[in-house]
Amino acid sequence: MRIVFLGSGAFGLPTLEALATKHEIVHVVSQCDKPAGRGKTLTPTPIAAYALTRGFALTRPLDINAEDVRQQLRTLEADAWVVIAFGQKLSAALLEGVFAINLHGSLLPAYRGAAPIQRAVMDGCTQTGVSVIALAERMDAGVVYATRMMDIVADCTSDDVHDALSLLGPEVVLDVLERHARGDLHGVVQDELQATRARKLSKLDAEVDIARLDARTASARINGLNSWPGCVARIGPLTVKLLRVGALPTRLSSSAATVAPGVLTREGHIGAVDGPIAVLEIQVLGGKPMAMSEFLRGRAQLIGATVHPGAGSSS
Repeated sequence: MRIVFLGSGAFGLPTLEALATKHEIVHVVSQCDKPAGRGKTLTPTPIAAYALTRGFALTRPLDINAEDVRQQLRTLEADAWVVIAFGQKLSAALLEGVFAINLHGSLLPAYRGAAPIQRAVMDGCTQTGVSVIALAERMDAGVVYATRMMDIVADCTSDDVHDALSLLGPEVVLDVLERHARGDLHGVVQDELQATRARKLSKLDAEVDIARLDARTASARINGLNSWPGCVARIGPLTVKLLRVGALPTRLSSSAATVAPGVLTREGHIGAVDGPIAVLEIQVLGGKPMAMSEFLRGRAQLIGATVHPGAGSSS
């Protein structure tokens, strides 16, 4: 099949690589290069970078719905458009007469919106998945052609889940395209009564008041914020990011239930309302990620300090 691929984030990379082995990629559309790193060097998106290495025809429009872009894509006479984490809304005029599918990082109709993976982890979900849907006027509301499910295991961050979900994409997208080619593709209308929203994250989400939450809620919230915007906290004079934490099993935390909410222990635990959470990975702002045991080495003065929510950071 002749495929136009529209994507920007790394979430779509495994699927684009798989499509390139099974079909003909006639064009790739991605977002414009953006400043990155301390030097703010203009950097292509992961999808654009891959397209450049493979020599695929590549367009990086400011507006995907501009008339000249629409005309350019129409002349390609593609059999299908595959859209994954592209970053711009495609207009009805652009999609008219086009078979276009989207890989979304949730089991729709749950978690429609910009941050389905992060919100699922933050909410403490034990399962999630991907859905292949038709493009529709309303965001993520198209008929569902296929889904794949996976478990969210303990202590997983949203980055972990993102990477695992991206690997589900190739099989399910290729299956949908094969059924479309056979004329055997049928979609299921989403139940609007079950629809939930996955609001885009902001720096304000970086503050988690562990002292006011139960251990499992605090753990899920913190792990869901990794890697952006991250959970920012203050421990004594230091501003840190809590990168990965875990709620301690009841049999282990019961003996430590006397730890005051918000207080850091010598074991690297922080008291929540119903018992402590274990900090597994931490990062001093401006430094490198490290294990909590390494962080505490030489910082005995922080034992017994109260961990406060910190100001959000863009780093």
